[in-house]
Amino acid sequence: MRYIIFLVTLISTLMAEKITLGAGAYMQTQPYKDVGTITTPSPVIFFDNSTFYAKWTRFGAYFLGNKGEDYGWGFSLTAEPRVNQYRATDSVYLTGMQDRASSVEGGTAFSANFYDAYIEVMALTDVLSRHNTWILKSEIGYQFEHNNITFYPSLILTYNSSNFMDYYYGVTPSEATASRPAYSTENAFQYGAQTYIKYPLVGNLSAFMNIKAEKLPIQATKSPIVEDDYIYSGLVSLIYTFKY
Repeated sequence: MRYIIFLVTLISTLMAEKITLGAGAYMQTQPYKDVGTITTPSPVIFFDNSTFYAKWTRFGAYFLGNKGEDYGWGFSLTAEPRVNQYRATDSVYLTGMQDRASSVEGGTAFSANFYDAYIEVMALTDVLSRHNTWILKSEIGYQFEHNNITFYPSLILTYNSSNFMDYYYGVTPSEATASRPAYSTENAFQYGAQTYIKYPLVGNLSAFMNIKAEKLPIQATKSPIVEDDYIYSGLVSLIYTFKY
């Protein structure tokens, strides 16, 4: 069944008027004590044919909506990866902790755009049963161009459930030590800002970057395993746009 879904998605993608493909390096800091930055290869895919879409590494399928020349809106099913993780061996401060794993979150999304402004709201749950709970995520942004460079700045607000917070920032009684007390927290809001940057190189080839900063809620920064208030991430890549 999954191969059939993949084939249908691929065929629908090829019917899009414009498809952007690329690859690059993704980096993300981890807020835990003495834990280093994650660096990993990342594909870059953008397309939207009013049935299926891809936005970097997030994929979706519309089930309701309307797409006009200057405006559009839609409800969709969507899924995207979550890059939050640590191993107990990553730091002496984590010795005796259970590993926390990255996951894939999926759910429903509402998106709307009016000329160059856009807004998106998503309700997502953990489909791999890592943190085994849900989050709400909203983003509002605007696209503009300056000196042939295109910018996509946006503000992000995320509501993390208490189970999510406990999974990534909590310390269970069985993990507690004399220097690392048990810690459990409540649901919390997380704020962030990011921008995509696109710089044309030759023909349809462009440099593409993402810069993002997220402020951890105080419920996370009070954890005995956390030392940073922010999570920073970024992508540096090359992309090529195919137009039909």
